[in-house]
Amino acid sequence: MYVESEEKLREIYGYAKGRAKDKQLPCLEYHSRNYIEHSPFVTISTYAKSGSVDCSPRGGKPGFVKIINENCIVLPDAKGNNRLDSLVNIIETGEIGCLFLIPGIDETLRVNGVARISTSVEHLVLFADDRNPPKTCIEITIKEVFLHCAKALMRSELWSPKSKIDRSSFPTMGTMINDQLSINTTPEPQEDMIARYKYDL
Repeated sequence: MYVESEEKLREIYGYAKGRAKDKQLPCLEYHSRNYIEHSPFVTISTYAKSGSVDCSPRGGKPGFVKIINENCIVLPDAKGNNRLDSLVNIIETGEIGCLFLIPGIDETLRVNGVARISTSVEHLVLFADDRNPPKTCIEITIKEVFLHCAKALMRSELWSPKSKIDRSSFPTMGTMINDQLSINTTPEPQEDMIARYKYDL
């Protein structure tokens, strides 16, 4: 059996109440600004005109996402693999969802809004000191922002040292890609991949 209507969902879960309902804000304020300024990592969700969806990780030094004002933030599009999934989706639909994380903090910050790809000098200059300055930025006009409770990260114990696995116990990226694509060559060693990535950061 599947749930196929909001009415049925509400029968099962009910409605948000109190702070859970009221915490959604239309713009940044002190605490949301402070969260973004301390965050080195964000995932962005976008969708295409066809309806296909994408979620992509983005990272940098804390505060790498720049706050323009209470209604606007700018995310650098750092050097990547040129798939451009998120950027093409933004061109097609212009909608974006962001989930900011801070290591050691179980609460997260959600920001949803309208995105545009910018080559504006006033945006690019914000990242001129980066080792590899971005070619474009994602300008996000905020529609809603709210803090998300700690339960998911508490359940996962994401920041706990005991949750960290020994990297050597997990297949390397080269091994996984070779297996997925049925490539019969020696996979790139993990150390070589890390060195190559560090050069491109």
